[in-house]
Amino acid sequence: MLRVFELTRELVDIESVTGGEGRVGERVGALLEELARRHDGEVVRMEVEPGRSNVFARFGTPEVTLSTHLDTVPPFVPSREDDECIWGRGSCDAKGILASMICAAGDLLAEGARGFGLLFVVGEERDSAGAFHAARHPQGSKFLINGEPTGNRLALASKGALRYEVRARGRMAHSAHPELGESAIEKLLDALERVRRITLPRDELLGPCTLNIGQIAGGRAPNVIADEAAASVMFRLVGDAAPLRAAVARACEGRAQADEVLWLPALRLGAAEGFRTTVVAYTTDIPAFQGAWGEPYLLGPGSIDVAHTAEERVPKAQLAEAVTLYRGLVKRLLAQRS
Repeated sequence: MLRVFELTRELVDIESVTGGEGRVGERVGALLEELARRHDGEVVRMEVEPGRSNVFARFGTPEVTLSTHLDTVPPFVPSREDDECIWGRGSCDAKGILASMICAAGDLLAEGARGFGLLFVVGEERDSAGAFHAARHPQGSKFLINGEPTGNRLALASKGALRYEVRARGRMAHSAHPELGESAIEKLLDALERVRRITLPRDELLGPCTLNIGQIAGGRAPNVIADEAAASVMFRLVGDAAPLRAAVARACEGRAQADEVLWLPALRLGAAEGFRTTVVAYTTDIPAFQGAWGEPYLLGPGSIDVAHTAEERVPKAQLAEAVTLYRGLVKRLLAQRS
């Protein structure tokens, strides 16, 4: 079996931006099939849509499932390596995690462990499509160890997400006579400014709710009054989404249409004695699993501060440590079986 550094680099070098997870899914499936042949396991591909499948491996009846995602954000960046880190797109979010989980599974099986599974899903970076699909096809797991960059600390809580597509409509005209048209861009800007003025809540454990306007598009040409414009808006939730929904509706009323496209709640998560702990400001696939794969834990190597950046990297020391931590947590949870 490939070791964790080599496997991390191999997986980083397979481009898998959301929607294009097919090749990395095939490679991961092949690695799991190798483990399954050697240790009397089973590998199942769960098609989410044509060309995109979750990959699930079971070794006995799965009481504990290790899970992370196959996709990355764009753009693709190939791997490189120095004495301390492995670099490249997905190195910490989440292909180093994926490699650590596969290596931990190999070690567990070599020790004779049974009763666990590995589930690798598509779509986490966009809409958690793979996790929602898996929630409709549970396999009896009682504990879910989800992998995201936590610096190898167990996360006690994670923020949720509330995402909107905000669209404004106008009427085209020649820019020499703007009074003959109606600018969708100006309407959108007015709506977004009101959204930015919303008073955001704060939670004692999770901290402040935050807002990001991540994408804006619209218009036809510099000399044409814009007849359409749109923006993608995401809140990182720390509590009940209902007040924010109402505030967004008020902010956009009469200016734009705000369509909710994703909601994932903030969560409190499992803890285990002897593990360092943290709280994370991002959301994960865990809410999309809807409890169908068991009590959730969140743990993984790397820092979210460098994920999704040109400086994405994962420390080698944390990758090696993660293999040990995953192995230990699986064994601890298996010991809780009735």
